[in-house]
Amino acid sequence: MTCSGLFSGMTRSLSTLTWDNSFARLPEAFAERVGPTPISEPWLVAFNADVAALLELDPAARDDPDFLAWIAGALTLPGTAPLAAIYAGHQFGVWVPQLGDGRAILLGEVTTSTHQRWDVQLKGAGMTRFSRMGDGRAVLRSTIREYLGGEAMHGLGIPTTRALAIAASDMPVYRERAEGAAVLVRVAPTHVRFGSFQLFASRQQFDEVRLLADHVIEAHFPECLALPAQQRYVAWFREIVDRTARLMAQWTAVGFAHGVMNTDNMSILGVTLDYGPYGWLERYDPAFICNHSDPSGRYAFDQQPRIGLWNCARLGEALYPLVAEEPARAALESYRTTFETTVDALVRAKLGIISHRDGDAELLADLFAVLHRTGADYTRFFRRLGDIELGGAEALTALHEEVDDPALLTAWIDSWRARVALEPTTAAARRAGMHAVNPKYVLRNWIAQEVIEAAEARDTAPLERVMTLLRAPFDEHPGMERYEAEPPEGMVEVAVSCSS
Repeated sequence: MTCSGLFSGMTRSLSTLTWDNSFARLPEAFAERVGPTPISEPWLVAFNADVAALLELDPAARDDPDFLAWIAGALTLPGTAPLAAIYAGHQFGVWVPQLGDGRAILLGEVTTSTHQRWDVQLKGAGMTRFSRMGDGRAVLRSTIREYLGGEAMHGLGIPTTRALAIAASDMPVYRERAEGAAVLVRVAPTHVRFGSFQLFASRQQFDEVRLLADHVIEAHFPECLALPAQQRYVAWFREIVDRTARLMAQWTAVGFAHGVMNTDNMSILGVTLDYGPYGWLERYDPAFICNHSDPSGRYAFDQQPRIGLWNCARLGEALYPLVAEEPARAALESYRTTFETTVDALVRAKLGIISHRDGDAELLADLFAVLHRTGADYTRFFRRLGDIELGGAEALTALHEEVDDPALLTAWIDSWRARVALEPTTAAARRAGMHAVNPKYVLRNWIAQEVIEAAEARDTAPLERVMTLLRAPFDEHPGMERYEAEPPEGMVEVAVSCSS
């Protein structure tokens, strides 16, 4: 399930949202009951009308003073049941026996007239007992990155959490430097993660593992309910494994690196969760590390599929004995097939190839070798490749400008042209199909940084402008071409870390 949802067309005021807090009805072991600590003198940085529509919230709510007070943590709405969830996880491969929502508070679950259920969470809302040595706060920089990251992924058609709004304050928060505090209103069908199960399994609290599994299946995997219990949990685990494999394939196809694929950052629904030091490939480098807190490259771009499987295996261990070892291994065996089948189909579509023929694997492998050796920009290369059959010499010149060694690319293009000539589609249809899957715009780090610096000066116009691109990244957007180009001087290296 993605965060696209269904929208009935009806709207509600802030005070008439319907809340039904199923997670809060779980026993005390699952969460701390705690409310947010407000930020001082908040101002509204961003409001996402598309996410408001998911909640059936009237977009006019953004002008209601109660809305700003609510998202800043100063107003508790009737019907909500604020809490901080507990979980554990493997962080950079190291087991941490207890984690939890140290700076996020789940306000409750909005239910809509179409029976959709949405977790609404304040991220950066103050300390909980899971904050450890932290302050429970987020900064404007990190909230903007998550706000934009969720919309970028949604615009690309990749399952993700999203955000309703951002409130900011001049209240200082100390990271690498003093920054202004901010709160992100995050929305997802659920924020339950792999680590939610790992915590109870590590404590041998198997009744809690079963209770949480039943809660998740009933709310989000209803197709499994018709199966006998012994088969239900196996089918559910298999679906989680397959969703995770498909998500890794989608990240691979668009050149996305998450940066912190700890098991506590893995959604039980197979959606992209917890945006921190993420990044999109620019010059193609399969060993790209987007997080400067990861010097060993555990979460490098080309390691993500392997880590996805490793994390699923840790989840499988946590679900024993609901899922016995043999069926768990069988489910994990499906991961590789699902990933490879999905990424193959996605890359073929990027190249305008539909059918399967001998030699295709070599054509794809040769392409990525050429991209790596020539330093091509990943996103622009695929976008411009779709133009060369109809764009003539000018389009071919633009494509050659993307690489350091045009001669290497020319040989591959000749092979690609010979291959697509065997496809049962016209050049025009092929170009349209390639442009429908190869975005013109992705959220490059320099773009996010430009938005952040403007917002820190209380100028939100760049944020709104970039949101227009992210909502429709496959469109041309005349006049916005600078956002697909090389970064401006001084923004070539934008370092991001776990505090980002």
